[in-house]
Amino acid sequence: MRRHPRRGEAGHEVSEARNAANTAPTARRADVGRRIGVGLMYGLWKPRVLGAWRVPATGPAILAVNHSHMIDGPMVMGVAPRPTHFLIKKEAFVGPLDPFLLAIGQVKVDRTIADRTAITRALGVLDDGGVLGIFPEGTRGEGDFASLRAGLSYFAVRSGAPIVPVAVLGSTERRGRLIKGLPPLRGRVDVVFGDPFEAGDGSGRRTRKALDEATVRIQKQLSAHLENARRLTGR
Repeated sequence: MRRHPRRGEAGHEVSEARNAANTAPTARRADVGRRIGVGLMYGLWKPRVLGAWRVPATGPAILAVNHSHMIDGPMVMGVAPRPTHFLIKKEAFVGPLDPFLLAIGQVKVDRTIADRTAITRALGVLDDGGVLGIFPEGTRGEGDFASLRAGLSYFAVRSGAPIVPVAVLGSTERRGRLIKGLPPLRGRVDVVFGDPFEAGDGSGRRTRKALDEATVRIQKQLSAHLENARRLTGR
């Protein structure tokens, strides 16, 4: 039986509950993020979007995005047909970016631990029929889906949500003249959405073996999509 809280504890618990509610990744917040993304991405660059119609119009979905540049996430947020909640490493939540990213429905995750809060919030997005964005490689790199972390397979198998592969191409081809760390302003960036697919084998198993097998299937699908996207865009 739970004991009655001492003086001060009740207020602390209420404060924690309010903080959790204030930072919850709601659909309304993600929609605000999408609107901002549309303005910035189309204002600064020239996105060419292929296959956006493949994203399910309703229900939960996971966007699995290759990651080679810091604009990849905002670019997908701006061009995706639905508001998207990205799992973003906690290191990005610094200074004014912390309240801003939370205010637009993004999910902070500590990659060094099994972050239960992030897991619960990400699954909550899918349970509510929303779109969860994941960089399956875990960090920026070559963006070739060569090495996947287990998070994507866990969320896909656990929720049953389809995975939509997304390839962002052109963000690292050249550096801008005005801002060296960004692609050239008004330069073209291609975003190619692939066909959604199920990660599980249909058995409903969630064992470690099942997740490992799902990861192998996912990697094959994502690598094939990236190869097709490069062929389509000539990049």
